[in-house]
Amino acid sequence: MGQTGVKQREEIPSSWGAGGVEGCFECCIKCLGGVPYASLVATILCFSGVALFCGCGHVALTGTVTILETFFSTVRTDHAMLTDIIQLMQYVIYGIASFFFLYGIILLAEGFYTTSAVKELHSEFKTTICGRCISGMFVFLTYILGVAWLGVFGFSAVPVFLFYNIWATCNTMKSPMANITNLDSFCVDVRQYGIIPWNATPGKACGSSLITICDSNEFYLSYHLYIVACAGAGATVIALIHYLMILSANWAYLKDASQMHAYQDIKMKEERELQDLTSRSKECLNSYT
Repeated sequence: MGQTGVKQREEIPSSWGAGGVEGCFECCIKCLGGVPYASLVATILCFSGVALFCGCGHVALTGTVTILETFFSTVRTDHAMLTDIIQLMQYVIYGIASFFFLYGIILLAEGFYTTSAVKELHSEFKTTICGRCISGMFVFLTYILGVAWLGVFGFSAVPVFLFYNIWATCNTMKSPMANITNLDSFCVDVRQYGIIPWNATPGKACGSSLITICDSNEFYLSYHLYIVACAGAGATVIALIHYLMILSANWAYLKDASQMHAYQDIKMKEERELQDLTSRSKECLNSYT
């Protein structure tokens, strides 16, 4: 008897454990089915791109000011306007980071709302005119932001081009195959790019001074950070294009869902009217009989 009781006590928890594991597994499957993976991937890509652009761009701008003040414009009043512009751009970077953090979360929430899995989990899921208008507004706003970020991506490539020209000139000067006798004949004049005014002194760097710039930590760090910032802007553009496709599909889904609900409502009304007519006709026949 004691052994039988022990076996029963051992078998009952094992059956309960199997049922609990199956229920937990089904719950996990339902939860995973409700995740909008496309919106999640776009959100991660957007956050990564914006973080790279804002973080690397902020540090690179600071290094650029240091290079200009040290080698190209020793008089502070000559580049005072450029310094103010760079500081303004750094404040704009703070705003961009904050805005896209909130915007990405909102779009991810909108993806959870419009995913087809939500409709399967909630049988009373119905679309409204307000919901469709909000989805359409997100489509329009994401399109505008995508066009704007295309401009940001092109603008972020400009400092990469400028730093590449300086880097390529330094490599030419250092190359043993060049057989250069006069290093001072190689110069980089940043005034021709409109970065600093023409009356800035010295305005250009030649020979050994140019090599010193290329060997400095500020130049090396700023050059590579501009490249990463440009790549981050490109990733953000891809993320916004991805968002645009997702939002367009979600808006079409909401539109079809609203039409389907309207059709179902009309069908239910017709069925009720038909049932009323049949019940009345039966009552009339019964009264005659």
